[in-house]
Amino acid sequence: MGFQLAPTATADGFRLEAHDAVGSTNALALERAMAGDPGKLWVVSKKQESGRGRRGRAWATPEGNLAATLLKVLDHDLQYAATLGFVAGLALADALDAVAPNARFSVGVDGGSGQGVKRFELKWPNDVLASGAKLAGILLESTLLGQGRLAIAIGIGVNVVAHPTEVPYPATSLASLGAGVDAETLFLALSDAWSENERIWAGGRGLAAIRKRWLGRAAGLGSEVAVRIEGNVVRGVFETIDEDCRFVIRDTKGEAVKIAAGDVHFGAVASAGAA
Repeated sequence: MGFQLAPTATADGFRLEAHDAVGSTNALALERAMAGDPGKLWVVSKKQESGRGRRGRAWATPEGNLAATLLKVLDHDLQYAATLGFVAGLALADALDAVAPNARFSVGVDGGSGQGVKRFELKWPNDVLASGAKLAGILLESTLLGQGRLAIAIGIGVNVVAHPTEVPYPATSLASLGAGVDAETLFLALSDAWSENERIWAGGRGLAAIRKRWLGRAAGLGSEVAVRIEGNVVRGVFETIDEDCRFVIRDTKGEAVKIAAGDVHFGAVASAGAA
């Protein structure tokens, strides 16, 4: 089948723009916003030729993987808009639970916080893991529109049939997990799960409930962690995320450190200094 929206998504007013291949679904979504699109638009593709991740890194989407971006046009302030990344993580994890209930989770992945955990986990701020290996990434990009409105592209990239091998972290795909799922089936479930989680978020009013749900899936909670922030490394134990979804660690001095942005490393990599 081709890409389709779930009936719940259609009922909630979401629209779909599907492509065989694109440069970047995020870039295309923001172009639509600048041209006057009102938002609630999903831009999806099974191949992305110039995708990008956080901090300008490349994100590969070979044929058969999923690149999906939801365009939202909001009047909310940027603080609440940024928390949509946590909504996206939960929606994707819920969708993965629905379409890949028989996924094979391994144990003992080097540096993996998910050792022995038989579920999809969320790594702060924007990754979905399976047995400590990266399965998916989320990237939020935004642009200011007129009259105080904000366009935000919520990009979700999932390794469905293939995963990168020349990367400095463990990675995996749904195919490697033994889940016979295609990008179209996963997107159908994702569009349904998004509607449910956005209703909980409720324009930021339900952020406390989103935070609670996210912590229930958090990778590495209570474990040793190292966070690289602009060349410096902060080390300690991952304690929680706070009311603003900042990463909170208890450092070696016993003090709580709140981190708004940084690269998180667990396990062996944390012990070695987040190299």
